[in-house]
Amino acid sequence: MSNTSHVASHVAATSAAAEMPPSQNTLKTGRRAVLAASIGNALEWYDFSVYAFFAVYIAQNFFSHGDTGAELLQAFLAFGLGFVVRPLGALVLGVYGDRAGRKAALTVTILIMALGTAIIAFAPPYTAIGFVAPLLIVCGRMLQGFSAGGEVGGAAAFLIEHAPPDKKGKYASWLQASMAISNILGALIATAVTLLLTREQIGEWGWRVPFIIGLAIAPVGLWLRKTLHETPQFEAEMDRQHRVHQAARTPLLQVVRDYPKALATGFGFSVLWAVCVYVLIIFMPIYAQRTLHFSGQQAFLAALIGNCFMAVACVYAGSLSDRFGRRTVLTWGAVLMLAGVYPLLAWLQAAHTLSVLIVVQIVFCVMVAIFTGVAPSALSELFPTRVRSTGMSLSYNAAVTVFGGFAPAILTWLTESTGNAFAPAWYVMAASIVALISIACLPRQAQL
Repeated sequence: MSNTSHVASHVAATSAAAEMPPSQNTLKTGRRAVLAASIGNALEWYDFSVYAFFAVYIAQNFFSHGDTGAELLQAFLAFGLGFVVRPLGALVLGVYGDRAGRKAALTVTILIMALGTAIIAFAPPYTAIGFVAPLLIVCGRMLQGFSAGGEVGGAAAFLIEHAPPDKKGKYASWLQASMAISNILGALIATAVTLLLTREQIGEWGWRVPFIIGLAIAPVGLWLRKTLHETPQFEAEMDRQHRVHQAARTPLLQVVRDYPKALATGFGFSVLWAVCVYVLIIFMPIYAQRTLHFSGQQAFLAALIGNCFMAVACVYAGSLSDRFGRRTVLTWGAVLMLAGVYPLLAWLQAAHTLSVLIVVQIVFCVMVAIFTGVAPSALSELFPTRVRSTGMSLSYNAAVTVFGGFAPAILTWLTESTGNAFAPAWYVMAASIVALISIACLPRQAQL
């Protein structure tokens, strides 16, 4: 039987299934799938956000040179090194997810992520073990990066394939909504730490508290992921391959050979997906403190309020994409960031009040949510079930590695070496242009 016949039969089977009304059990399974995928993804983003929030203290403990600027830069370089291994994690875990199943891959990712977090939480400082201390931080970040490489593709595939046909955008939007929720949790804990402890206490041991709290998330996510069933679409694809006696193929070779345009398109709009999150959400509290000279409490408060709006806006944007289409809502988000980031930063620099900082952070978070709330479903629909996890992981993580992971280090260096306070705005605007070109290439009909 030809590959065209395989696809046609799969389309027919999927269309027939789509016409059947979802049972109460199916809806319950879908909600549990959202929770399972979201908790693991939240752990990933929680660890990233608290690392950024406490980068100054991590730098003081593990990169001891006496120059605070150099220490912070090295701490962010360690943050970025975790992204160097993301493509490897995307390859290994993405292929594993397409061969062993979404459930198996997501179980592995949360275990690796928890191990990386534990290493950072309990690593002795530079004064205790010397040069081994920064190596432990890098090791922890690389384990987190490897895990994160497979998390987005696997979790998005898991959500899309559990979702009802008319709610795929809404279900997948929880991937980014969970990021906002984890940032809220991170900001709350960071605010509590800064309010309850002195600066000296935070520097000595208080910065470890958020990472230790993060470890408590892992067992819940692991239990949920292990108790869920495999996705119906993945099981149907495996059954189809078994019935037609199709030889097992390497998902990596398949996706590179058969879907190069999808990979390029996914990479293009993932550039803005990565940049807007790491610049406007993760980097902003540090930028507000070091460049605009707000206090840590003010920066964390603005981040907390902004992420509350982001969590709601992500799900709303995903729902809108189910109604108006992925391309339309993605375009709105990209255009808003292209036109809005620079004047908002200029207003913040000119006014320099807490109220303006909060308003600007809210608007940033809503603009990011409009784009990133839709991005997971749009990316998943570029690839068919048999290579979905691999294709998503490769295209997204390539963009994150090149343009997102080192964004804090790049922007810290640019801002301090040039004195240009608008470097973050130019970076986001350039990524928006790349995304708009790629969005124009998105197909109007999803892969099945």
